[in-house]
Amino acid sequence: MDVVSRWLLITRASVFPMTITSAAIGGLLAAAAPGEKSWAGFALAFLGLVLAHAANNMINDYFDLEAGVDTEGYVRGQYAPHPVLSGLVSKSGLLLAIALVNLLDLAILVSLTELRGWPVAFFALLGLFISVFYVAPPLKLKHRGLGEPGVFLVWGPLMIGGTYYVTTATLPAWVLVASLPYALLVMCVLIGKHVDKFEADSEKGIRTLPVVLGRDRALFLAQELLVSFFVLVFCLVLTGTLGVWTLLVFGAAPKLIKVLRVLNEPKPDAPPAGYPLWPLWYVAWVFLVTRLAGLLLVVGLLIDAFWPVHLT
Repeated sequence: MDVVSRWLLITRASVFPMTITSAAIGGLLAAAAPGEKSWAGFALAFLGLVLAHAANNMINDYFDLEAGVDTEGYVRGQYAPHPVLSGLVSKSGLLLAIALVNLLDLAILVSLTELRGWPVAFFALLGLFISVFYVAPPLKLKHRGLGEPGVFLVWGPLMIGGTYYVTTATLPAWVLVASLPYALLVMCVLIGKHVDKFEADSEKGIRTLPVVLGRDRALFLAQELLVSFFVLVFCLVLTGTLGVWTLLVFGAAPKLIKVLRVLNEPKPDAPPAGYPLWPLWYVAWVFLVTRLAGLLLVVGLLIDAFWPVHLT
């Protein structure tokens, strides 16, 4: 395996699109707003968020390994190689990578703080706090049913609001409201993943939100969050907060209907032929609608930046 492919696996780059989408939403909301913009600041924020996501994934794998959560038989190593357990990198190598990526992020933070002031540090440090203590002691947010709300906060108001602030030096309340629809989708992805790990997490005493609520209630919550994304976008268009082009998200409605049906059905006993992510199931379906709806939202915001049409 070449070096690039190895590190893409170690950092779990397959889920970076969610961070890229959040950063893009923040930048496109800024592009449509009046006033001067710092696109160099946006570019640095964009890079910093992707690096932070990479560091977050490696931190989670390290602390879960140290706590004895990630083992050869645990779900984590069945759908994708664990960096250390699979031999992709040594434990010390993983720690070194975490340190290097965080040093790069620190350099970006210093630059952006010089550009926009201490509010940037607030966004970054709060995001880092949630990222580290998602699995790290003593808080272990994931183990207390708080991982999902933490993800909602990070991928919504912190990432989208923070990117908007870095780009424009302002943060009106409507931007934080506009960050909520996509935050719901990302939270739903994590709920789907934790439903898939329900038995294993229950046995290990990891009280994720699905373990706290129960499998059926968690799946129902996931359906509510998916539908709420579309309802919230529609309401934001009606109030003039978002442009009419963001209604393009309803192009994902057929996919939504299919995913809702899957969430209403029991997980199959065995993977379909050629299915690559087993034993994950629900999260893969939720990710499909999240990816499409997020892409359509970005396209709608991009059109709105050049040809704005608002109802009020």
